[in-house]
Amino acid sequence: MKKLSMLVFILFLQTVFAQTNRFVYQVTMKPDASDKNDVKTENAYLDISPEKSLFYSENRIKRDSIMQANFRSGGARGFNREQMEGLRSNINYTIEKDKASQKTSFKDRIGRDFYLYEEDRPINWKITSETRKIGEYKVQKAETDFGGRKWTAWFTTDLPYPDGPYKFNGLPGLIVKVEDDKGEYSFDLMKNYKIAELPALNQFGNTVKVKRIDYLKQQKKFMEDPMAFMSQGGGPTPPMRMGGNANPADMRKRMEERIKDEAKKNSNPIELP
Repeated sequence: MKKLSMLVFILFLQTVFAQTNRFVYQVTMKPDASDKNDVKTENAYLDISPEKSLFYSENRIKRDSIMQANFRSGGARGFNREQMEGLRSNINYTIEKDKASQKTSFKDRIGRDFYLYEEDRPINWKITSETRKIGEYKVQKAETDFGGRKWTAWFTTDLPYPDGPYKFNGLPGLIVKVEDDKGEYSFDLMKNYKIAELPALNQFGNTVKVKRIDYLKQQKKFMEDPMAFMSQGGGPTPPMRMGGNANPADMRKRMEERIKDEAKKNSNPIELP
């Protein structure tokens, strides 16, 4: 009987520690360099499993859910455009941190495909002795220079995960808050809870693995001439379906205008040149 009780207890512990923890961050951004009064706020998830973690937009998983439901119904219901527009995100990337290899991978869509690179710059923290309380957590201050910005992070050993939002990791506890010195980007932990497993995020398009410098070059090409970029290599159709009566030239023009408008609205990226 004792052996059985011990076995049940061990299985219980394995179940608990195998669970995935979801940390919900409020992300505050000023992505438009020409209008610093334009503040965007949305939630993002940091899901941490025993093997790895994923950081991505909350709206991403909501859009995926709608699209999956639509595909299951054979596309009969169609998309609610207003609903999908309301789920647009300024966080279109996904970041994966692998615990075994200690590698951080960044994935983002450019045109019709996803581009994936492994982060090649270490995050070197300076941990200070300064502490304070944020919500229920006692936190400690750390500073770093990364991606052209100076960052201040507050981490807690109450949550023993050397992880954090975006690419940030490597501190002796979870990052509860991190912000740049210009007040243009901040990540604030709002809540956390357990989920069964890491989600399988939908992906439409190929994944192209490149070096970080090549990703930046491709991104620049796309912003400068999106249609030329889309037609590289020929063959695949662009990700906008043209109706039977649609004028291809008009569709191309509208697409270019939309992409250039989005480029302007994202002219102050989280990582600076």
